[in-house]
Parts: sequence; C-alpha cells; structure tokens
Amino acid sequence: MESGRQTFNPDSKSEARPNDPVSSIRKETKMEQKIVQITAGQGPLECKWVVAKVQKLFRTDVAANRYTLTELSLANGERDGTISSVTFLLEGFGLDGFLSNWKGSILWIGQSPYRKNHKRKNWFIGLDVFSPKADFEFDLQDVRFETFRSSGSGGQHVNKVESAVRAIHIPTGLKVEISATPSQRLNKNMALEKLKIELEKLKAKQIAQANHQHWTAHAKLERGNPVRVYEGKKFKLKT
Repeated sequence: MESGRQTFNPDSKSEARPNDPVSSIRKETKMEQKIVQITAGQGPLECKWVVAKVQKLFRTDVAANRYTLTELSLANGERDGTISSVTFLLEGFGLDGFLSNWKGSILWIGQSPYRKNHKRKNWFIGLDVFSPKADFEFDLQDVRFETFRSSGSGGQHVNKVESAVRAIHIPTGLKVEISATPSQRLNKNMALEKLKIELEKLKAKQIAQANHQHWTAHAKLERGNPVRVYEGKKFKLKT
C-alpha cells in the first residue's frame, strides 16, 4: 500500500493542484476496503469445522487474486480444527465482484466428522461483508494544515509567528494541534505523527463496533439458497 505514495515535505509550500490529472487518477484508484466475516452462527460443532475449511479456501482465493487480507479477530471452536468465527480486513480493487462469489450462506454436504451416526448432512455457515465507516488508508493529500500563534496562560503570546500547527484529516474530520516547539516544521512533523495515531485509534474503535454487529449476526444466519456448495470429505466445490 505504500508503493507509489508521495513523500510529504513539511517545508514545501507547493500544494497539489485541484485539476492535476495525476492527483485525479490517484483519487479514482484508491484502495477499496471491506470487512469480511465467516461465521458458524449458532450452528453445532460441524458448522465450526466447515468455517475452518472455508476460511482456508477463502484465504487461497484472496491470495490468487493478489488482494491483501488482514485477520482482525478469530474465535476458535470447542475442538481443534474448528472456528466459530473469523473476521478479516480485505483490501484491493474490484472487491465487490470478487466477493459476490462468496457473500451469503455456504453449504457443505457431508457426514458429520464428529457424529458418525448423525442423519443430518447439510451444514450451513455464513460469509458476510461490511464496509468500514472510515477510510483507514492514510493519504497525505487528505490532510489540511492550518497555522496559528501559540499562546500561554493569560492570553500572552509565546511567540509572534504562527508556529503552532493544526492538522485536519479531511475524510474523518479528525484534528490535532501541536505547539510544542517554536519551529513550524517540527510542529508539522509532530502533528502528522499524532494524527496517524488518532486515525489508528478510530480504526480500532470502528472495527470493534463492526465486530459487535458481526457477533449479533451470528443468531441471524440465514439458510437456503447457498452461494457456494461443497461436498464430501475432500470439500469439492459443486458446480
């Protein structure tokens, strides 16, 4: 994600032009992000075994399409080789088309690996997709700087130049202010680092909120009309 990203020079007075074709292309080709959860819902141990199998196949398909996948959370099942739920952050281009082949209920048809005499052979799990509320990619073109005079107690100016810096992340509205040094350049650098930290905090908060929604969805796992059907011990995809 870092390749091709411009380097920011706090001393530079030049700014990207609104009609700059290079900037327009970068905006149009911004990396997409989706939160993906694979869950057994309230299904039995067999469904959790299916989740473990499907998440491996999903990882393989993601790698084959050269997307970036980050595991956000994982809840193991009661036995080795089983997973109740796993949540990922998926990044890349054209994600909707790729995920259309995965999103929905997924069915495995086979004999229970834990209860040999069990009559049930249809085991459903779910794969759901959510869009992050905020854009988590830190792009320097999304940061606006404002300068102002730093002031001390009683309204007395610490210095007569506008050395204090306010950094604003336009997509999220996050803002930080730094007036630690009399150097505007150093304050800008410090503001950038602090803004990155605040953005990561926001990211963590929103992922936690999304995870809560995902766990709520466990009880609402829909069966029928599966988007994918696998069969047998070899987990062969039915076409």
